[in-house]
Amino acid sequence: MFRSSFVPALAAFGATALLGACGKSGGAGVPTSGPAQSNKLSPDLKAIYERSCKNCHSVPASDAPQTADARAWAPRITQGADALLVHTFNGYKRMPPMGACMDCGEDQYRALIEYMSGAKLD
Repeated sequence: MFRSSFVPALAAFGATALLGACGKSGGAGVPTSGPAQSNKLSPDLKAIYERSCKNCHSVPASDAPQTADARAWAPRITQGADALLVHTFNGYKRMPPMGACMDCGEDQYRALIEYMSGAKLD
């Protein structure tokens, strides 16, 4: 009896905690056609996206800018690569430091941001 009511509650708590770590945008838009088709990811970067970025950037309830939502990413891209990378490394609003990828470097973050935003960073 205890186990049957505890497991769903634990799952709900875990999902809430995961979403709570996601970034906050000024208003997430509706995802467009999915990941930026013009920016293909290498298998290594795809694995990083799947384990670290996708948890928030493919869940509209997270308020993170959704992958391939150019409108949501536009104000961020206009801040420039330096600002985006500082936010990624240090965390920003509800986005965790290092974007939840503790073994990523600047080049990987740059490629992942370009993939998710569909824009080339300066």
